[in-house]
Amino acid sequence: MVRPRDKSICVSPDRSGWIAAAVREAGASVVDASDASAVVWTDARDADGLAKLLADHSHIEWVQVPFAGIENFAPIIDDSRIWTCGKGVYAEPVGEHVIGLALAGMRNIAGYSRATKWTGPKGFNLLGARVTLVGGGGITETLLRLLTPFNCHVTVVRKRVEHLDGADEVVDIDHLVDAITGADLVVLALSLTPETEGLIGRPEFEVMEQHAWIVNVARGKHIVTDDLVWALQNDVIGGAALDVTDPEPLPADHPLWSLPNCIVTPHVGNTPEMAVPLLSERVRENVRRYLKGESLIGLVDSHLGY
Repeated sequence: MVRPRDKSICVSPDRSGWIAAAVREAGASVVDASDASAVVWTDARDADGLAKLLADHSHIEWVQVPFAGIENFAPIIDDSRIWTCGKGVYAEPVGEHVIGLALAGMRNIAGYSRATKWTGPKGFNLLGARVTLVGGGGITETLLRLLTPFNCHVTVVRKRVEHLDGADEVVDIDHLVDAITGADLVVLALSLTPETEGLIGRPEFEVMEQHAWIVNVARGKHIVTDDLVWALQNDVIGGAALDVTDPEPLPADHPLWSLPNCIVTPHVGNTPEMAVPLLSERVRENVRRYLKGESLIGLVDSHLGY
């Protein structure tokens, strides 16, 4: 086996060239895996391909994966090398998408857009609303800033309780039910782990306000889909705005498409046009840090799963 020379980077699969360009701009050489000390893996769905590459090249010491969500890679992540992901990279565009979805639902913009005749007034304000953000990462930090001019009362639910600028309350996940009770808007922006799969189901919908909207920009499996359909069909909650679903893609005949109190967008909180400059900058910065022996951004905790 050829040992890695210096700190060179393998980009795989390199279909577009822009990731390799970012690596070179940071001052590193782009080489084959056999000569590399690190790999920037670009296919978020091909965990098997990455596993094979690492099995064939055990000398790889650092792996960068493209998205914040790493559930596809969880089975192969361990402590034998450094892992980083796209944590926080896409927080700004996704946060903006949350605000758009929330307003479209709460102000009934989506409902008016579907109408075929003049209808009466409906909806309520995001201004001064009680908002619960589930998750404590980059999207939540962005939302805390974006919600500031709306003068909302914001509760953050996260694994570890600590101060967050802009939050009125921070509670742990054991207090989720308390946090969503009385909320006008609930936003899911957390990592998918075995503990958070099925986090929101019928018991949670039953304690939510009848007018409340839930926005999910995290992962579809956080919500029990059949329970969500039940809650929407029976007006248990005001509505749901989903950029992610379970299953995904959502089948064309799924009832969520036709429910008047449901908005579905096709996982576009961050589009390719938005992603290219953002991920390029993260790769450049991490490669720069790697070459200097500095701490990397977006480190993955193999035990926590994010």
